[in-house]
Amino acid sequence: MRIGILVVAYNAASTLSATLDRIPKDFRDQIAEVIVLDDASHDDTASHGLSWASRVDTPATLVVRHTKNLGYGGNQKAAYQLAMRRGLDIVVLLHGDGQYAPELLPQMVAPLVRGECDAVFGSRMMTTGAARRGGMPLYKRLGNRILTRFENGVLGTNLTEFHSGYRAYRLAALRELPFEHNSDGFDFDTQIIVQLVHAGKRIVEIPIPTYYGSEICYVNGLRYARDVVRDVLEYRLAAKGFGVSEWIPTPDEYAFKEGDGTSHAVMLDMLAGLKPSKVLDIGCSGGLLAERVRAAGHHVTGVDAIEVPGVVERVNDFVRADLSRGIPDEAGRDFDVVIAGDVIEHLPSPAHILREILRVLRVGGQVVLSVPNFGHWYPRARTALGLFGYDRRGILDDTHLRFFTRATLRRLVNSCGFDVLEERATGLPLGVVSPGDGPALRAVRRVDDRLVSARPTLFGYQFVLRMTPHAEEALVVEPS
Repeated sequence: MRIGILVVAYNAASTLSATLDRIPKDFRDQIAEVIVLDDASHDDTASHGLSWASRVDTPATLVVRHTKNLGYGGNQKAAYQLAMRRGLDIVVLLHGDGQYAPELLPQMVAPLVRGECDAVFGSRMMTTGAARRGGMPLYKRLGNRILTRFENGVLGTNLTEFHSGYRAYRLAALRELPFEHNSDGFDFDTQIIVQLVHAGKRIVEIPIPTYYGSEICYVNGLRYARDVVRDVLEYRLAAKGFGVSEWIPTPDEYAFKEGDGTSHAVMLDMLAGLKPSKVLDIGCSGGLLAERVRAAGHHVTGVDAIEVPGVVERVNDFVRADLSRGIPDEAGRDFDVVIAGDVIEHLPSPAHILREILRVLRVGGQVVLSVPNFGHWYPRARTALGLFGYDRRGILDDTHLRFFTRATLRRLVNSCGFDVLEERATGLPLGVVSPGDGPALRAVRRVDDRLVSARPTLFGYQFVLRMTPHAEEALVVEPS
């Protein structure tokens, strides 16, 4: 495996050479390349790197000097992207100021070489009293422990330290993370931990010594703490569907909405009692709803632009197609039921897809359709307060191209040739926001249900319609 040492440096002329000299001599032949990244220093940091690279007793060394300061996080982004281009397999992040012990480089890479994990973090807090003996100031020790405890609590992890800059990564794991969208500041390190945890990657910690010398600290402690807290809370909100953050990955698969009263539960209820039918599920995503329809005895054909892993096993037939261009001929025709669950709001022309549904539906067939209600109090309040913005899911999903109220939805389906046989409004997706079924959640659900019944246009989270073509439309027979 090709091991690289990425040395991030800023104004490190007084420490860089000594730090590099501390790389164990018996480990140097295992290093494929050392890359020194001078982040537009005001001193001759790069010159010291070049001098070290020219010696005969050093590994192959590349010195990169940025002409513009990228910041601590920005320097790391450039480092990892360069390491990928140069074909490295494992990289260790080493600081040019000597704060983290180069002597431990063999221990940092060992778990990665053995295939035990995807990342190794050096922790100054694993050994009791080590941080104090190494000169870490009391306020920094307390801040480190408080922030780490908070981050563990929010993320469900049990790391001993989130704030060490001594890191080693398997580049194959980094390729799966959108780290290029991370902060350019010092909270980059927290964001990449969040991304690793979110992706289910394995993290191993090893104890490292603490060293505080004469190096210059560029971290504003209060700003750093604020940014770290914001990042982990932003992640938790994003996991619940609120806000859009490019550094937090978005799943391709559309989740099944569990719980009584959700749009998926209502749709399944509307289909209950039907004899085994030929069903078309447009925008089927991973087929989680289709799987339940199929289990009820129906033959389900799924159509979606993305083939989510597992969808082929959950439907009888799958067709990959861009629905904005219509329903493809290979999906078939004469369907008894067409399901359009949370679909038309994602398309540039909802009227076009509804007319396409009419084309493939058999005479007397039915359509079950659900859309979010833009008239719900949540988007109304956001807009009224000037806080309009997109979320990762829900009514303000960032992939929604069209918004509907009950009145505009009724006009649309009527103009496209459908009569509404049944209409229901769903309540808040409380099971998504707060899993479980405790007394408090049940009480909130009861209140929400009453509000939805009293005024669905304001409190209805989604509208679910069961429709059939107009009588005159059902009599139209196209020539074969």
